[in-house]
Amino acid sequence: MKRIAVDGLPDDPLAAAGAFHQHWLEQVEQVLEGGEDALILVPPADHTHRQWRLAMVAGLARKYAPCRINMVAGDGGEAVDATETYLAAAPGITGQYLET
Repeated sequence: MKRIAVDGLPDDPLAAAGAFHQHWLEQVEQVLEGGEDALILVPPADHTHRQWRLAMVAGLARKYAPCRINMVAGDGGEAVDATETYLAAAPGITGQYLET
């Protein structure tokens, strides 16, 4: 499972969604098109970004099925590592936005 740490996004949710599309989406799609069968995106934790992040990861999961993509919001550390370990062993989980 490949992990991409998403950083440098603005604090404002609308601006962050735009910045993700502009700066991260192409990289994520290249990874999925390049044969990676499972991907986890890890942006910083912030509950105000939940809706656009959920829509983004669900849309990517539909577009690139059967590849799996999930997003885990958190500041790294053990909680994100444990979630990644769980997702790596759970082949039926995709398109989910989880907060640690």
